[in-house]
Amino acid sequence: MVNHRGDYLYILPALVVMMVVIAYPIYFTIRLSFFDHGRALQFDDLEWVGLDNYRLLLTGAYSREFWNVTQNTLVWTVFSTAGAFFLGLGAALVVQREFIGRGIVRGILLIPWVISAVAAAYIWRWLYHSDYGLISGILTDLGLIDRNIIFLDDVDLVMPALIVANIWKEFPFAMIMLLAGLQTVPEGLNRAAMVDGASTWHRFWHVTAPHLKSVTLITVLLLTVQNLNSFTTVFIMTAGGPANASQIWVTDIYRIAFNRTNFDVASAYSVILFGVMAVLGYFYVRALTRGDSTRSTV
Repeated sequence: MVNHRGDYLYILPALVVMMVVIAYPIYFTIRLSFFDHGRALQFDDLEWVGLDNYRLLLTGAYSREFWNVTQNTLVWTVFSTAGAFFLGLGAALVVQREFIGRGIVRGILLIPWVISAVAAAYIWRWLYHSDYGLISGILTDLGLIDRNIIFLDDVDLVMPALIVANIWKEFPFAMIMLLAGLQTVPEGLNRAAMVDGASTWHRFWHVTAPHLKSVTLITVLLLTVQNLNSFTTVFIMTAGGPANASQIWVTDIYRIAFNRTNFDVASAYSVILFGVMAVLGYFYVRALTRGDSTRSTV
């Protein structure tokens, strides 16, 4: 029997770093969520309150805004994920085909993904500007509108505007993932379906789509996790405003922690988000290992 104890020495530095920068902050946040921070300056001075911080969020003083923010987060996550996925799927189907300038088109489509989130947020903030934004300016010049559209200062338009910006930023990731999945579709099946007279839609639905099931699940899970953890786009463009109309979980946690200095409630908030992430992580691992378990039973 081979002794592998010495092998762990090679990964020990990485484990130590992970414990310091990941495990300990998670432990500290979970522990802090059971205490009343108040005005205490040291951790030893905190008062144990059990689940009171969670009650404040779910049924107490913070519950109304928590559930409103939760609704915003669901809208943000669902529509951002769906929009990025379907736009990425369409782009992947286009750039998969052979045509002149395909490499240039692929490079252009990757631009939103490779630029920084901060730069993208400021670009879209300028495009949406109510006074000199490019979108309102073009629509005004074309005679389609009489006055500038207030995108980011309107409680009804701010969330759709942010979702559009987020989809633009994320769809290249879905395109790359799905383009990789399209390479696994046997060309012989497509040719056979064409010979049998199948339409383009039927070839996609009955030949291409079944081979994209695994990559679709993984892509959707990754996009969902990314959107639930989104901070930069919303914070830079609106900071959750106006009137908390674009506030989502991560920005609300920041607001409670650093604007209200309620680190205990913010910690409980973070633990709830961590629990959701853990559930999604479980399904992500299941999706990744499904193929391995299937092959091992053959």
